[in-house]
Amino acid sequence: MKILGIFRHAKSDWNDARLRDFDRPLNARGRKGAAVMGLHIRDNAVGWKRVLASPAVRVTQTLELACEAAGETPPITWDRRIYLANSATLIDVLREQPDDAGSIIMVGHNPGLEDLIFDLVPDDGTSPLRDIVEEKLPTAAYAVLELDIDHWADLREGCARITHLVRPRDLDPDLGPDFAR
Repeated sequence: MKILGIFRHAKSDWNDARLRDFDRPLNARGRKGAAVMGLHIRDNAVGWKRVLASPAVRVTQTLELACEAAGETPPITWDRRIYLANSATLIDVLREQPDDAGSIIMVGHNPGLEDLIFDLVPDDGTSPLRDIVEEKLPTAAYAVLELDIDHWADLREGCARITHLVRPRDLDPDLGPDFAR
């Protein structure tokens, strides 16, 4: 069995229209959300052996703040293929990983991460956590999937079950949706 963590970047800032999408930083709510989620990830430790992340600014800032809050900085592999990747590309990246990494956390973007969950976790009506993801995988959400595989190269659709899902608003109501904006 392998363990896959999925961590979506925190809320980004859209105020500077001159910035490329890749260069958008976090906004104040995103910075707070990243720190809150960093503590949660640490306190619900899986013992992540590898972090694979998009090098986009909002992802690098999310990880920086989450690691600072958690007091831990694991080694991170920055992979540009994760930036705005679809599920098929994310699966390809995961299939390349060495088997000594029994647990990997991937940090990136939607809709790719959300679609990755949909592809790996069967829609068989038995997963209330998958149902929540179907509503939306919001910024800074964190999920854990158990994969019924022994080798990353064997990753395939329908091989997982989602065992943990936390959104920032689950930990701090101030980090929930703001419908006034």
